[in-house]
Amino acid sequence: MQLNHYNSNFQKKTFPITIVCDNVNNAPNIGSLFRIADAFGVEELIFCGKDIPLGKRMKRTSRSTEKYVKYHLEENTTKTINDLKSNGYKIIALEITENSTALSKLKIENSSPIALLIGHENFGISQEVLSLCDETIHINMYGENSSMNVVQAISIALYEVTNQLS
Repeated sequence: MQLNHYNSNFQKKTFPITIVCDNVNNAPNIGSLFRIADAFGVEELIFCGKDIPLGKRMKRTSRSTEKYVKYHLEENTTKTINDLKSNGYKIIALEITENSTALSKLKIENSSPIALLIGHENFGISQEVLSLCDETIHINMYGENSSMNVVQAISIALYEVTNQLS
């Protein structure tokens, strides 16, 4: 018999992970971020930028998880990252750069809370914001394309990070 959310026995758990979205502004992606944050027990979502679409299109994709996942809006990503750093967060950017490390080599070594930073669907994370991060990781890809959807990428990263924290 196939299980659903009423008869599955997954243990509810929250991890010390905050997802920071640097100008992610696609409503279906935002809705999916709520769903994946709920699925992986993320503590909080922070949406940085202007005009973050939290309306009907987002809610259609979120399937009501925006009611359960703590979130808030901030205009300035740089200020948000600096505030998190001053509160002891390790800032990890998910972006392919010249100096990024493969996700498979990421080692979560201490009990500091983690902020996973993701960027705009077309432009990624700004260089200014990347310079504030403690670490930059990427997902090894083996096809012709060098990028993937922001929700797919954070899902893969959350799987690895939550496995290490479990």
